Amino acid sequence: MLTLHPQYIKDASGKRSMVVLPAAEFESIIQELEELEDIRLYDKAKKEDTGERMLFSDYLSRRKAKNG
Repeated sequence: MLTLHPQYIKDASGKRSMVVLPAAEFESIIQELEELEDIRLYDKAKKEDTGERMLFSDYLSRRKAKNG
């Protein structure tokens, strides 16, 4: 779990309108979000997996034939 030290900026009416974080904390949040996106993409790919496999060399041959 990340430990954050936010500082809030309030608007003219006193409502919190912005948050300031130390750069290292912001970068940690971005890294966590990127990892979460990777997990979601992996889960989606795993769910859609049909089990079909091919050799990489066969893939390259098919790709080369298809593109030119």
